[in-house]
Amino acid sequence: MISTTTSQDARPTRADALRVEGVSKQFAGTGAPVLDGIDLTLRPGEFVCLLGASGCGKSTLLSILAGLERPTAGTVHVPGGSAALMFQEPALLPWLTATRNIELALRLNGVPAAQRSARAAELLDLVHLAGAGAKRVHELSGGMRQRVALARALAQDRPVLLMDEPFAALDAITRDLLHDELERIWQRTGRTVVFVTHNVREAVRLGQRVLLMSSRPGRIVREWTVDIEGHRRIEAPQVAALAVEITDHLRKEIRRHAV
Repeated sequence: MISTTTSQDARPTRADALRVEGVSKQFAGTGAPVLDGIDLTLRPGEFVCLLGASGCGKSTLLSILAGLERPTAGTVHVPGGSAALMFQEPALLPWLTATRNIELALRLNGVPAAQRSARAAELLDLVHLAGAGAKRVHELSGGMRQRVALARALAQDRPVLLMDEPFAALDAITRDLLHDELERIWQRTGRTVVFVTHNVREAVRLGQRVLLMSSRPGRIVREWTVDIEGHRRIEAPQVAALAVEITDHLRKEIRRHAV
């Protein structure tokens, strides 16, 4: 059975969990499926990181959760009927200011015109870009562009935020600063976050749980609960130790599926 729950047919609330049950995906004309029997449940407000080798189906799974792809089999329940998706590239419209990029998302989400400017300013303040609303894309640094992209994703006002390697192209210091910002925003907004990354330390730094996917077909083969007290820094010994353990399992998965 193939099913994707929407707000119209199930009227989900923010208290609902995100649930994926038996999801598989095979593209027409290909051999092995990209995803095979994915089962996953996220508690409301949970932050989960997905790891796996390139091509294992992480982005495909996010596309299914976002409603951009339909599963070949299985069921998906996304609270609110749909999720906000933030890509690796900011994909901002260069002819619009930061404020106008966010207002566009607000308009598409049905926010009345009279409220958009104030709401965009609130979101820019949330991502620590107050005062930068009049800047165009070429006037923003890479980190600032990703902050605007995050504000735009939050403008969709979805209980679930999907993030597909959003910090991969940034330098280490900017990425570290944005880790702190994302953690603050997540705690403040209570969003459920699914964060895809190739960076094991980044996954341990951010996630409450880290899930490891096998190479094609993609399956969830291992899970870690990150039980590190207090504020995590990416260079902290506890983060490094768990990252080493997870990396060992990731290497085994890559070797096991190597042709």
